[in-house]
Amino acid sequence: MPGKRKVTALEKVEADLAGLQYRIRKDPAAYEKEFLQHWQQFEAAHEKFIADPVGADSNSLITFREQVDFIAHCAELYPEITRDFPSALSDILSRHHATLEPTLREKLVSSLTMLRRKDVVDSTYILTTLFPILIATPSKTLRMLLYQRILSVIRDTNAKTTNHRVNRTMQNVLYNLVTADRSSPSAIWAVKITRELWRRQIWTDAKTVDIMRQASLAQNEKVIHAAVNFFLGGDKEREEYEDDSSDNEAVDIKKVKHQLGINKKTKKSKKVLEKAADRVKRQERKKNAPHPLNFSALHLLQDPQGFSETLFSQHLNSKSKLALETKLAVLQLVTRLIGLHKLIVLSIYSWFSSRLQPRERNVTSILASLAQATHSLVPPDVIEPLIRKIADNFVSEASASEVCSAGLNAIREICARQPLAMNETLLQDLVEYRKSKDKGVMMAAKGLLSLYREKGADMLKKKDRGKEAAMGLRSGDMKQHKYGEEHVGEIEGLELLAKWKEEQKKRKRAEQGLPEDAADGAKMDDEEEASDSDGWEVASTDSSDSGEWIRVSDSEDEAEPDTKKRKVDSEDAEGEDKENAEDEAIDFIKLATSQILTPADLAKLRELRMEAGINKEMGSRKRKQDIEARHMDEGLTAEQIEAPSKLRKSTKEERIALAKEGKPNREEHKSSTAIRKAKKEAEGKSTTNKEKARKKNFMMTFGKAKSKQKRSLVETRNALKNHVERSKSGGRRRNGRPR
Repeated sequence: MPGKRKVTALEKVEADLAGLQYRIRKDPAAYEKEFLQHWQQFEAAHEKFIADPVGADSNSLITFREQVDFIAHCAELYPEITRDFPSALSDILSRHHATLEPTLREKLVSSLTMLRRKDVVDSTYILTTLFPILIATPSKTLRMLLYQRILSVIRDTNAKTTNHRVNRTMQNVLYNLVTADRSSPSAIWAVKITRELWRRQIWTDAKTVDIMRQASLAQNEKVIHAAVNFFLGGDKEREEYEDDSSDNEAVDIKKVKHQLGINKKTKKSKKVLEKAADRVKRQERKKNAPHPLNFSALHLLQDPQGFSETLFSQHLNSKSKLALETKLAVLQLVTRLIGLHKLIVLSIYSWFSSRLQPRERNVTSILASLAQATHSLVPPDVIEPLIRKIADNFVSEASASEVCSAGLNAIREICARQPLAMNETLLQDLVEYRKSKDKGVMMAAKGLLSLYREKGADMLKKKDRGKEAAMGLRSGDMKQHKYGEEHVGEIEGLELLAKWKEEQKKRKRAEQGLPEDAADGAKMDDEEEASDSDGWEVASTDSSDSGEWIRVSDSEDEAEPDTKKRKVDSEDAEGEDKENAEDEAIDFIKLATSQILTPADLAKLRELRMEAGINKEMGSRKRKQDIEARHMDEGLTAEQIEAPSKLRKSTKEERIALAKEGKPNREEHKSSTAIRKAKKEAEGKSTTNKEKARKKNFMMTFGKAKSKQKRSLVETRNALKNHVERSKSGGRRRNGRPR
């Protein structure tokens, strides 16, 4: 029989300290003398370590480490005795972090964070102690440890409620680190901490964004690249983190109930079901809770005009030594700011003019950035030469199909944001490429044609305008936008509600035998409007039994124009159409400004918006895409510029790879049933009784099969009768009638 392993002196000391710690926590007053002895031992070891931190032997370091751990676990029970304990630990870390033994160093950091959890020290003390060590230590292991501890301290501090005092203190420290020395590489830690806290939605205020704004203006390339990428992708990371955290809590109640119905019922399984139900209730409460206002980092920027101008002049000038990848990221940020806030930075367009060449590296990213920097307030005279240059260098019969389609698509994206930058002659030339044999070029040219059918149909030839654009020009509904003209803010879908109310009014007039568009209806509406003293209209709270809406008053007349053909002068027809359009706009504005929408109105508005959205998706109405605002928040990428070029005919290798994508490995020539069965087993799903019977040993079924052969007709009849009855009652378990 082998002998027992001998317990070492160190293990015995650890066991004694653990036992004493347990007894102290049970009765602190009774063991105060024992704790005081250990405190004196700690002070002696501390003085010895401070005298010679480098020359200490391994045994004394181990003893000191164990004493530190013991005092940290019991410090909150004797606050007077351990008053100087936190300062002693922070002093050792601050002075000797570069020469400390790694295990002792980790123990000191964990002891300090433990003291914060026990409320011996506050979060500010820990953060101001650990952060200077983070930016000063050369040890990669210690940096990662301190980085994780700092994040956990801030996260725990803001777990229940937002701790503004701690957040403001830490934000000031990070801000000062970034602005004190623009060329210092240590500012990267300020960027990392800020970006992670933004991703976890712990810091979501303007001060956080201001730290990253200052980091973007640094002189260290690593810091610049990290800060610029925060503005370009920080909001997307935050959304992905929120989706991942919500998916991790998902519980399948039906699966849990099914398992409980099959397996043996125990108290543990019941608790599992109750816990799962509570989790689902919490998820439902979280869904119904008001969503926090998570503003985008680009919207929280202070002085975006000055920030974009400084970024452009500092990082995109000829003297800048940044790498091409960093320059493209800075360019994308500057153009995103220009497009989002509608800024005017005219110097950037001359920067583009020298780089619109097919041979330029990452030219599709430059084209996407140019489209992002275009908006309705940019003067068309500034954009028109750039469009002409793209057309000359990219769109020609001599250019490759990929180059031509990318150029056409870039022109389309630019003109979608500023349609006035295109001249009629160039547009006619570019639209002719819709007859190209290359699919990518053809689709890009058709996209440009569709855009100007909505934005400026009068610039197209009559044969190219299409039916709806031609009718819109003839009726006056489609007007050319002027430079600087902005859309007035409005309630989405309110015109649908106004139209629906008009239809209801006409239907009620028809039921009462009144003319739909006669002056009597307008007169009646004017009388009702005059009777209202304060000028506001409120829908009646009474409702008929049939649930119909009651129209209070509506002063404008929107009679449909007669569809019969009439021989009138073109000028008179256009004048009538303009008057009708103006009347419709006036009625639309009146509904928004002179009526209070009731809950019934809002419910109907939601219903009409949903119906309009379905019709739009189904293609039953004209799809009017607001391309100018499509990339307002998410931006435009090089892949979207290159998209038409990917419509070319794919090669055989690409078709084979596409066919194999998403399919299981076919090296083992299995049937589809075998693949389905293996997938089912991998997911841990149960099998049917029929499948289980196939796997049963033959000798186990031999006796039953033999007895079946010897059954009489009466026994067979009774067995079949019982089988039918069990089937009707839901099987042997009586689980209800089968469906």
